[in-house]
Amino acid sequence: MEAAGCSYQFRIALLGDAGVGKTSLLRCYVTGAQGAAEPDPEPTVGVEFYSRALQLPAGLRVKLQLWDTAGQECFRCITRSFYRNMVGVLLVFDVTNRESFEHIQAWHQEVVSTQGPDKVVFLLVGHKCDLSTRCVSSQEAEELAASLGMGFMETSAKSNCNVDLAFNTVTSAIEQALQQGDI
Repeated sequence: MEAAGCSYQFRIALLGDAGVGKTSLLRCYVTGAQGAAEPDPEPTVGVEFYSRALQLPAGLRVKLQLWDTAGQECFRCITRSFYRNMVGVLLVFDVTNRESFEHIQAWHQEVVSTQGPDKVVFLLVGHKCDLSTRCVSSQEAEELAASLGMGFMETSAKSNCNVDLAFNTVTSAIEQALQQGDI
């Protein structure tokens, strides 16, 4: 679907620690290909950009600008500059990596301090839910999401579980916030 004729352009960033699967999620969403046949992607350096045009249920066409950010600390000064003008953020952690979950509040605070508390739609994403070596329970993640005022969803790029749903959920929430004048 071409971007021509789109009513809006939404900038959405994926934030989280290095290695949580942000690039795999984005590639799965943009190409529709499951990650099972794809080797682990190289770590993102700085920021990579993807886009996808989308027809929303209400008939509105939007272009999604999707920003894949590096999770390493050494790239934070670069990635922070991309927080401006974001209307959506997927905060991604690896359900098999407790430390990545524990850093979610810091990622959230970094965006809020740059954008303000009411300017961005957030979704907490527990990635790699297909793996059996889970260190973070769904209930614990749901509680964190609720405390930060956002939704929660588990995904797997490898099995293409809830990938489209995660992006569609945040896009629909952005559309709703826009219609209500919140953004």
